Amino acid sequence: MVAGCGTRGAEDAPVTEDEDLLQEHGFADADAQEIIDQLEALPVAERPQNLIASVTPTSLQLSDDAGREAELPLPPDQFYLSVAPFVEATHECAFHSLTTCRGELRSREISVSVVDSSSGEVLEEGTRTTHDNGFVGFWLPRGITAELTCTLEDYTGTASISTQAEDDLTCLTSLQLT
Repeated sequence: MVAGCGTRGAEDAPVTEDEDLLQEHGFADADAQEIIDQLEALPVAERPQNLIASVTPTSLQLSDDAGREAELPLPPDQFYLSVAPFVEATHECAFHSLTTCRGELRSREISVSVVDSSSGEVLEEGTRTTHDNGFVGFWLPRGITAELTCTLEDYTGTASISTQAEDDLTCLTSLQLT
């Protein structure tokens, strides 16, 4: 069973694609990237109560309260990282749950930059607004290490991130802004 806010090393249950699950939630013709972007942007009050949607480094895993499961692969050249910068409160997480994870800074405008550690290339830079769940998501190239910096008013935090391994975080909740 897919769990919200997964931890490293958790064993995944065998997954079979269930077309009924995808159809019922309006995802029949969507790929993993489209579903992730759609669920991440939904206001918390509109997120499906009977669906768990977790992002691993290689796939989107869906399950519902009827026991149906589906797994969709992420694009082979992209990695999804969801970040919940915080000032005072956070939770531990490794694999992002699009339907249950909540961060402290909901609907807040933050400045972000993601810089490739080996090349110095700026992968992301600008102002982003955290979603209603307190997270901001990034589609990054697979196979890199980078420095992520987030700024909110006078508070700034930096974290090293990786998109190289099959157990790299897809949910970053340890980026404290001080």
